[in-house]
Amino acid sequence: MAARYEVSTASNGKFHFVLKAGNNEVILSSQMYSDKSGAMAGCESVAKNGTNDAMFERKMSAKDQPYFVLKAGNGQIIGNSEMYTAVAGRDNGIESVKKNCGSEIKDLTA
Repeated sequence: MAARYEVSTASNGKFHFVLKAGNNEVILSSQMYSDKSGAMAGCESVAKNGTNDAMFERKMSAKDQPYFVLKAGNGQIIGNSEMYTAVAGRDNGIESVKKNCGSEIKDLTA
């Protein structure tokens, strides 16, 4: 299966997207958007910024778990990763976003 963005509607009626790798693992999750066009623009922003290492902020959670956020040029967070058990896993997640950020968008809202 190919990597892809999946845009969907949450139970609260808002929209969000995930970027999935070819193995179907979620590698990046978005915030909630009030309309579908916002979620689609978020996918485009990942494609634009996802190859630039400087746009990734490597972080540690309060429970000392590594994760990352991807930011746009204006500093806004576009998406968050899962919590990883090791720094190497987080770094592999970043590389996966870089590799897969140009993927197709699958609209699951219909």
